Amino acid sequence: MTGSDDRILEFLAESGAAHNFQGIVNNFADNGEDISYSTVKRRIPKLVDAGLIREIEGKGRYYAITDRGRAYLAGELDVEEIDD
Repeated sequence: MTGSDDRILEFLAESGAAHNFQGIVNNFADNGEDISYSTVKRRIPKLVDAGLIREIEGKGRYYAITDRGRAYLAGELDVEEIDD
């Protein structure tokens, strides 16, 4: 887990919506946060593999936080329990 991972999870939890890579990056930039498209593109699949976010079915690739991701943010899931 990286600081970017935490911030991606926090953003998805705060927004309560699914976003694509560019939507996540645009929101970070709008808030003055420097998390690049390449970082988001590299980290999202790892967060999906860890079960912390999921891809929403439909046209395009959109991602939303899972209950497991919310448990991680709430401190109810140890980082050792997450496969990175």
